Amino acid sequence: MEIQIEKLGDIQSAAQKFADEMGENCVFAFYGKMGAGKTTFIKAICECLGVKDAVASPTFAIVNEYADAAGEPIYHFDFYRIKNLQEACDIGCEDYFYSGFPCFIEWPELIEELLPDDTVRVSIEVNDDESRTVTLS
Repeated sequence: MEIQIEKLGDIQSAAQKFADEMGENCVFAFYGKMGAGKTTFIKAICECLGVKDAVASPTFAIVNEYADAAGEPIYHFDFYRIKNLQEACDIGCEDYFYSGFPCFIEWPELIEELLPDDTVRVSIEVNDDESRTVTLS
């Protein structure tokens, strides 16, 4: 599936399309260059899922936990500063990944071998006109 984001004002409708397509999937790995909009898109998805808390990149904490509209957890990871797989294991990332609750992961390249087989890979590409193409596979 592909979602186009022509301008920042389109992000909520794009996030709603994404949320509508999540289905039973729980682990979503977001790939994209620095500045591609991974955190911004995850924030918009969380809002669509009913998160009322401020959504921010967990760059230093590695994982943030939010509550959806039903009070269920949503986990948001940022592995940009992770030094090795052991560090990811030490925070219990696999417990989160197999919890049955949504996990949105930034910089999954750094922990690729820990991702579940059914992880949905989400690529965010910046186009020449600064629009974004979000591809789910």
